[in-house]
Amino acid sequence: MADLTTSNPIPVFEGIKKVDENGEYWLARELYKILDYAKYQSFLDVMRKAFEACKNSGQRGRDHFTVVSKKVAIGSGAFKEIEDIRLTRYACYLIVQNADPEKEVVALGQTYFAIQTRLQEIQQLEEYKVLQTEDSKRSFLRRELAEHNKLLASAAKGAGVIDPIDYAIFKNYGYKGMYNGLDKNGIQRKKGLTSSANILDHMGSTELAANLFLSTQAEDKLKKDKVKSKSHANQTHFEVGQKVRKAIKEIGGTMPEDLPVAENIKKIEAKSKKSLPPSNNLLSN
Repeated sequence: MADLTTSNPIPVFEGIKKVDENGEYWLARELYKILDYAKYQSFLDVMRKAFEACKNSGQRGRDHFTVVSKKVAIGSGAFKEIEDIRLTRYACYLIVQNADPEKEVVALGQTYFAIQTRLQEIQQLEEYKVLQTEDSKRSFLRRELAEHNKLLASAAKGAGVIDPIDYAIFKNYGYKGMYNGLDKNGIQRKKGLTSSANILDHMGSTELAANLFLSTQAEDKLKKDKVKSKSHANQTHFEVGQKVRKAIKEIGGTMPEDLPVAENIKKIEAKSKKSLPPSNNLLSN
């Protein structure tokens, strides 16, 4: 049982906190003892309630409650694997909110995790305000472009661009209009990218925004003009690309083929994610 000779809850819960490359965490088999539960099975009932509260709040449960295993000594140099649950700070907060409020240590935990969770929220908010970076803009625009390109593909299909090879040709007409005659391969060579590189993933926010505008305007024109042939669709895409290029020039912008190459946005997003190991049978008996 935790030492409650002081009303300061920090040493009690900080003492069992762990930190690794994925951040801070607590282990359920240590936390249940701190919270003065005699049996781990009884504590599992509390965690199930907390897990449901987590899902009801719109969070992904497995991001905060993750089943892990660890080795424990059983004597004579032997070990056995036992299941444990890795808990985020938010998971701990939900647990103490659902634990027995009559326990003094639970009341301390509610105070500690409520304060610490709020401080973490404030810190994340401040970081979000500061980190309105180029990468965050790129990530947003890349997702938007992916969605709008699906709509463009649908509009092109309605115009007679059916086969994948025909759609690749159609896309190149748009690039040629906006990139001064360069098709996808030409853009790759101009920017020093490999033939397998997705040029959209290496665009900065300015270039992505221009391509997003090209995509939305081409889709709209294909529908508005009721284009019904591949050749007409290709020419339409080319002309829209030319008009986007002209608009960039008129406002004094940098031509898209001259914009710098950016690091692959997918690699940046992968590095920024702090995903925990996948879990199965979460909180099952």
